Amino acid sequence: MQRIGVFVCHCGTNIAATVDIGRVVAVAAKEPGVVHAEDYQYMCSEAGQLKIREAIEQKHLTGIVVCSCSPRMHENTFRQAAKRAGINPYMVEIANIREQCSWVLKDKAEATAKAIKLAKAAIAKVRFNGALKPGESQVVKRALVIGGGIAGIQTALDIAEAGYKVDIVEKEPTIGGRMAQLDKTFPTLDCSACILTPKMVDAANHENITLYTYSEVESVSGFVGNFDVTIRKKARSVKADMCSGCGICTEKCPSRKTPSEFDMGLKNRGAIYIPFAQAIPKVPVIDREACIKFKTGKCGICSKVCPAGAIDYTQTDELITEKYGTIVLATGFKTLSLDKFGEYGYGASKDVITSLELERLTNAAGPTEGHLVCPSTGKEPKKVIIVSCVGSRDVSGRGKSYCSKICCMYNAKHAMYIREKYPDVDVTVFYIDVRTPGKGFDEFQRRAVEEYGVHYVRGQVGKVVVDGDGKLTVFASDLNSGRKHAASPDRVA
Repeated sequence: MQRIGVFVCHCGTNIAATVDIGRVVAVAAKEPGVVHAEDYQYMCSEAGQLKIREAIEQKHLTGIVVCSCSPRMHENTFRQAAKRAGINPYMVEIANIREQCSWVLKDKAEATAKAIKLAKAAIAKVRFNGALKPGESQVVKRALVIGGGIAGIQTALDIAEAGYKVDIVEKEPTIGGRMAQLDKTFPTLDCSACILTPKMVDAANHENITLYTYSEVESVSGFVGNFDVTIRKKARSVKADMCSGCGICTEKCPSRKTPSEFDMGLKNRGAIYIPFAQAIPKVPVIDREACIKFKTGKCGICSKVCPAGAIDYTQTDELITEKYGTIVLATGFKTLSLDKFGEYGYGASKDVITSLELERLTNAAGPTEGHLVCPSTGKEPKKVIIVSCVGSRDVSGRGKSYCSKICCMYNAKHAMYIREKYPDVDVTVFYIDVRTPGKGFDEFQRRAVEEYGVHYVRGQVGKVVVDGDGKLTVFASDLNSGRKHAASPDRVA
């Protein structure tokens, strides 16, 4: 039977102001195995630690529970105090009643009840704890980075430059991620590809980096320092070691009805394709769901025209198992689905587009070769409205309850870019709040207003109406002036 001591900290008034300390001590003292319970204003102080050591010696305690702040802050403090008194340090448990009770609850009765539950749970855990000894295990000096976007590439390069082997697993046919789709970056308006592509090349050529593109992690087992990871290398239907990346197969493919994922569906690609010109590796992939050969058994043109004979319709997925000491998740982001935001007219009009779609339309390598046009007519717009904060700080369940802190800069970049290339285009941004935290960020947003003449209206767009002729009408409110807006832009982004 364990002999457990419970020590409840006031943390000055951080805990005591919201939690009934005396009540917690009284309840804890009655729990099975508890032979000692007391409180002190600052249990982490030298005097508080002395109380713990004295109780251990006098009551012959075999385990202790400290109801205090975060274990991240003082778990080691109390473990060392127990160790000096002759108790195995792993017989110490922390009940975090500051961050999890007093700091998040206002009602004292509620906070006290929760503190008691946490104390009871920690006591029960100590009753079943056993003495542990620190040990060592061999660490596999190889890293895995899941995700081949800019974050994953830079992480892999940093690890590789430190002298360690590192593998990148990317589910798409090429590394590059979302950044490859962008035209400019803020706040400098530098060319995105000019920053990204040299890093892609460096990653592909680095002796310590192995790329697994068009691959996904199948399973992970093991523990820190010794992970066993199974990677599914999906069948490209193209022999990468034989392919020269000449692109003849992609040019001759007759099946060109599949929307391009890279171009956000604004143009079609072939059944055999390379996502973009700077792709690494520059090896095409056959989309078997779109390929005539796989659907009907006919065609096979790509195989006939390939000068290297690299097409292999019989290729199957390959499972690769590797050992890693550490795993880095750099899986990037997903864009918010607009299915629940029908009031903006997305899907009802081709001229209501997302930010990433606008990105591709303004990119020189995009479907319109960088010419900003209305998708419905192919003509340049005269008026563009950018709707910011869609789904942001949304507590209805449709969006996210938080602010992403990136959209303000992203929209300012688009607005400035449009005004720079097309000075006659009127650009208006509707927003809830402007939040530009970051070096040079506030100055960048102000440049959009002061130098580029972008109109900013504080007010969320209520509705975008599409009439029978495809004409757009945007209804919004100006919260600063109290006026109602009914604008008719050529495009809404």
